[in-house]
Amino acid sequence: MSAAGLAVLERLGVRPAEADLTVVQFSTAFCGPCRATRARIRQLQATRPGLAYLHVDAESHLEAVRELDVRRTPTLFYLGRDGTLLGRSSGAPRPAELTALVDAHTGVDR
Repeated sequence: MSAAGLAVLERLGVRPAEADLTVVQFSTAFCGPCRATRARIRQLQATRPGLAYLHVDAESHLEAVRELDVRRTPTLFYLGRDGTLLGRSSGAPRPAELTALVDAHTGVDR
């Protein structure tokens, strides 16, 4: 992720240095897949202390949406402890894929 992109996320409250993996989700209010993804991430957070999560209402943060080229919701950014962009996804990730990604970066082996 570019320094400018990381700066945008930090303005939204992202603090990647505080977790092994930080997931930032851009959502809209009436998006069903967004709600399902948020619920799944919160479930994972309960058993993975190295996981941080930040939900961003895309409609309330249009400047950030434009700067980060968010074109659909949910859009998720996956950041390592050093702020490195580990991945990005658009649309609801499959639960098994999301779990595998989280586990790969939080040190959980299941």
